[in-house]
Amino acid sequence: MRNIILPPDKTLHTLNIGFDAKRAFQNRTGLGNYSRTLIRSLAEIYPQHQYFLFAPKTKPLFRPPAHMPVILPGKTHHRLLKSVWRSRWMVSDLQQQQIDVFHGLSAELPFGVHRIPVKTAVTMHDLIFERYPGQYNPIDVYTYRKKARYACKHAHRVVAISEQTKQDLMLFYGVPADRISVCYQACDPAFAVLHPQEVISAMLRQYGLPEKYFLYVGSVIERKNLLRIAEALHQLKGRLNVPLVVVGDGGKYKETVKSYLRQKGLAQQVIWLNETASFTFKDLPALFQGALALLYPSLFEGFGIPILEALWSRTPVITSQGSCFLETGGDAALYVDPLSPEAIAGAMESVSENGTFVEGMRERGWMHAQNFTIPKCAAAVMNVYENL
Repeated sequence: MRNIILPPDKTLHTLNIGFDAKRAFQNRTGLGNYSRTLIRSLAEIYPQHQYFLFAPKTKPLFRPPAHMPVILPGKTHHRLLKSVWRSRWMVSDLQQQQIDVFHGLSAELPFGVHRIPVKTAVTMHDLIFERYPGQYNPIDVYTYRKKARYACKHAHRVVAISEQTKQDLMLFYGVPADRISVCYQACDPAFAVLHPQEVISAMLRQYGLPEKYFLYVGSVIERKNLLRIAEALHQLKGRLNVPLVVVGDGGKYKETVKSYLRQKGLAQQVIWLNETASFTFKDLPALFQGALALLYPSLFEGFGIPILEALWSRTPVITSQGSCFLETGGDAALYVDPLSPEAIAGAMESVSENGTFVEGMRERGWMHAQNFTIPKCAAAVMNVYENL
């Protein structure tokens, strides 16, 4: 049932809150999931406020709650130059809609917004492009840096999704600690709905998947470290020949991983689920719940949302030491040196052989996930708005 947004009523201290909703409509993964979850949860939990979505265009990927206005480029030249509208010309629409608080959900604010009487917040997910610029196109690094620096300089409040990101904002951009609020993110509540074994088995049969498998979820890029998982599979060859299911896609680095797998005779042990056109997000929670463990030995993240999705799914997690991973995984995950295939392989053996150990991981994971509930995460962000 859709929540009905009440009309403005100053006795309820109503705010007109605007969002940069481009990612909510257009991005299927991290930034999109963050945007959609936050928008929906705020609308449901705090219906006294009026929410506005500002987006260059809409897509069926996101169906906003009822009575939530969607503001699109209106003038002819705005429609022709949608990216310019979003990065600059949107400012006039914020004034026209009498927005009290505008939240840039993906590390940017429209240039010029600091010149109008609108309070602003910006969510910074990570500064990975500053830590690993060599893994990005130089033009992209320049663009990301320009937008991020402007947003951090002019936002009335900077929202960091982890303590790790807060520290990076202070380190790279000199943002004062007292201007940063750490507001953890939640994940889609679908991951907390536990499926009976027969439902999981039916899903596996549908996609031709084995009953026993490890799971990798994420883009297939160098930083995510899939090649070292492949090297761990080679270390385990003949001892633990459990397949790996990969949910994610990539380009050159993916081909590097595939080449290694072919050389080591492991090509049949890795299942690239994105190459199965019929796979849909609705089956992802069951896929998590059927896995022996999530393998997430990334070199660096801002938060690591697949870890949280696994904890809600009661799925054991093998992830990296350092970065934000201890924040997200707490005492529930098994932490390894991400540069050591031997360490990754050892952790994979531990979760495949020690049932008592695994049950403890499942229970600790579920308990730690309670720190990232939708009400808690929405309350933290609403507290930012109401104190601007």
